[in-house]
Amino acid sequence: MNSLSPRPGVATPQASTSSTRGLHVITWGCQMNVYDSERMSDVLRPLGYRAVSTPDAADMIILNTCHIRDRAAEKVFSELGRLRKVKEARAEQGAATVLAVAGCVAQAEGKEILARAPYVDIVLGPQTYHRLPEMVARAARAAGAVIETDFPVEQKFDFLPADREVPAGGAAFLTIQEGCDKFCSFCVVPYTRGAESSRPAQAVIDEARRLAAAGVREITLLGQNVNAYHGEGPDGRTWGLARLARVLADEVGITRIRYTTSHPRDMEDDLIAAHRDLPQLMPFLHLPVQSGSDRVLAAMNRGHTADDYRTLVARLRAARPDLALSSDFIVGHPGETDADFADTMRLIDEIGFAQAYSFKYSSRPGTPAAGAGMHVPEDVKDARLQELQAMLRVQQDAFNDATIGQVVPVLFTGRGRKPGQVSGKSPWLQAVSVEGPDSLIGQIANVDIRHRYTNSLGGILTEETDRA
Repeated sequence: MNSLSPRPGVATPQASTSSTRGLHVITWGCQMNVYDSERMSDVLRPLGYRAVSTPDAADMIILNTCHIRDRAAEKVFSELGRLRKVKEARAEQGAATVLAVAGCVAQAEGKEILARAPYVDIVLGPQTYHRLPEMVARAARAAGAVIETDFPVEQKFDFLPADREVPAGGAAFLTIQEGCDKFCSFCVVPYTRGAESSRPAQAVIDEARRLAAAGVREITLLGQNVNAYHGEGPDGRTWGLARLARVLADEVGITRIRYTTSHPRDMEDDLIAAHRDLPQLMPFLHLPVQSGSDRVLAAMNRGHTADDYRTLVARLRAARPDLALSSDFIVGHPGETDADFADTMRLIDEIGFAQAYSFKYSSRPGTPAAGAGMHVPEDVKDARLQELQAMLRVQQDAFNDATIGQVVPVLFTGRGRKPGQVSGKSPWLQAVSVEGPDSLIGQIANVDIRHRYTNSLGGILTEETDRA
């Protein structure tokens, strides 16, 4: 088959919306992957692709992957086996399907994906999805699959369409920084997302303005190390996250601003001051510490001590007394002893967290920790994780219980689980459900919190008017 022959089962794209095609994106992982999936949909829209809810109705399926969790690659191959059946069933009906694997597993395992799943048409890393229309065209022409897992010189954001399909519900993600220069011993992000890179401030401001004009009330600024943001400002100077947040609040008029994920080493004085000065900056901060043991933190290459973290939290709470904290914890990092784990439990007890994400250490090929030896037995990791999660659950329940009886402003983002319910988020990122009309979706209204459930709160509306 020559290079101009269509690949079997791959539809030839048309740069027109006159012929609508179904697009189904499956997103795994962090908020940045959610943003990336939205933007992949945006770049494919000029080719006529529109979102469909099931893969069997899709002319193109994208599996946007994450490499953080244990056995990430095997989970991808398992899902690809299911999608292969969908693709074959559609082919029997005469319908072609483009199957693409995107994200961090694609970046790390691109050649292995094509070797084990040759029915995949496109493999693309997280820095190349602005090239998707070209990849679809190449897949239609080529005898083999298309793989794009390099780190292109050009900024992908410069090539993305200005218009976004804004999610319903009044809240949106906005990526401002990508990559990581920290090289924590357990983490693959520097290898799959590349070096730290910040978008120009004006590009972020322009995108935020468009979101606000479309009715978005809350924006979550995203980055692997989002508080390491140092983008070129319109004045030619370098802007940090604090200055960017002030402009989004004061000039763009964003009602609620959040950011994630932060690193303790990048929490600068002006950002702490912004938490004091900006009511638009929500009183909830995800600030991963990973461990409470200085010995383990050094082995992790975190660049801070447990006391550094305690001091930072004290400064943040002095600036914003109602600030709630979330964090990440890894138990069983190679070499972690019972005493190290006890240090982590002591830190959790002292700090107090409203939410947290906790995991057993799992080896990532190519990372320093993977070859460190001194691996902790699985049963020990299991026991430590259960003990740690039990303490975190008590703290989360206590924080939510303290909200009962308060009247809090809730941004309603969608329908609740039960008929007649709408649900949304408190300033502290708690899920809140009330009985109310769909007209509340995308609006902010006061809720009298009456109940605490396992992972959410319930209450009654005290007003249904929008709060600016």
